[in-house]
Amino acid sequence: MTLSILISIIGLIVAAVICLLLSLSRDHYLVGAFKMVASTGYLVLCIAAGGLHSAYGLAVFIGLIFSWWGDLFLISKTRSIFLLGLLSFLATHAAYTTAFIMQHPGKSAPVAALSIMLVPGIFVGRWLYPYLKEMRVPVLLYMTAITVMVAFAAGVFLTRGYVITLAGAGLFYVSDLFVARYHFIAPGKINQVIGLPLYYAGQILLSLSVIYAYT
Repeated sequence: MTLSILISIIGLIVAAVICLLLSLSRDHYLVGAFKMVASTGYLVLCIAAGGLHSAYGLAVFIGLIFSWWGDLFLISKTRSIFLLGLLSFLATHAAYTTAFIMQHPGKSAPVAALSIMLVPGIFVGRWLYPYLKEMRVPVLLYMTAITVMVAFAAGVFLTRGYVITLAGAGLFYVSDLFVARYHFIAPGKINQVIGLPLYYAGQILLSLSVIYAYT
């Protein structure tokens, strides 16, 4: 796929995210529509980048599909649908972790990265814990999954030098802090204004990472 096509798809995603942010104070379902356009964009981007032509690419694409469903579920403001979104993103991180393992990061690099990731993970857990109530178990399980995912992305970076995987995973991790803040601590537009661009930037990078697939 030519570079111009990839750039065009990224441009459409960025345009959809901008429209999403501009419509935050308006109709909730209009926001949802722009959100799903942007999310469909990262699926198309992954395919255009060759995501269906390698084992790594397929694992990333499966993760993106689960992300798409997670984005859809999180449009709803009900707690039960939010839980479905959480489970969808849990599956996303399982798929991404599988993809990173396919890049043969070894054992020592992911373990070292995981030991480092435990530090912010503990701080985030202590920050959220008092507000989670009946959602404590699923949210803490989710935190564990995304922490492991980032650790394996770091392992790929340390062993293969692929900055794109670590950057994508890291942006996803940080964006989720704003999702958690929005749903459990301090609802407000600022969470979406900061979190959504980080999230879609992370997904764009992970979609493009299939270009560098080792397997």
